[in-house]
Amino acid sequence: MKYLFRRVVNYFFQGLLFISPITLTIWGIYTVFQFIDGLLISYLDTLLGHHIPGSGLVVLLISITLIGILGSTILFRPMLSYFDSLLVKAPLIKIIYTSVKDLVSAFVGQKKRFNEPVLVKIGAGIEMEKLGFVTNRDLKFLGISEKMVAVYLPHSYAWSGNLFIVPAANIRPVDSTATDVMKFIISAGVINLDQTNEK
Repeated sequence: MKYLFRRVVNYFFQGLLFISPITLTIWGIYTVFQFIDGLLISYLDTLLGHHIPGSGLVVLLISITLIGILGSTILFRPMLSYFDSLLVKAPLIKIIYTSVKDLVSAFVGQKKRFNEPVLVKIGAGIEMEKLGFVTNRDLKFLGISEKMVAVYLPHSYAWSGNLFIVPAANIRPVDSTATDVMKFIISAGVINLDQTNEK
């Protein structure tokens, strides 16, 4: 009886292992979809006269794409630069705006920052290293020696991390893509990069 119970419990956790990733992925996509779609759906329902699921998301994606197209033209670029300079001068807004702008640029901009994966030696005589990304090699503007570099160490199963200033001698490059390294860190090393690349 005890053996049968143990088998049932084992099968339950096996099922949970199969279902959890799929369920959480679907739930995450659905939640994001609902949030983005809900931003404009009430206005569109009034405008169209009836509810069309997903119309808010479509309009939002098209609007962002159009802003990107217009922002890259000669006509609108000076206007965006002027608006940008106004926000940068505003005392409180400046901190939030520049931080968000730099963070977004680090991931999707022309000057990507999370593209240099490295292993960071924790300390002298310690046989342990942490995976991270070099975000800045020139820290003179902070009055920090050129021998030091800024390294961002992401947390596993989270979108947060810590920034460390470490000696350049304590880092060594990782022979893998930044995307694969980020996946590996976020999954706490569970994901097999070779299998991912084969797929």
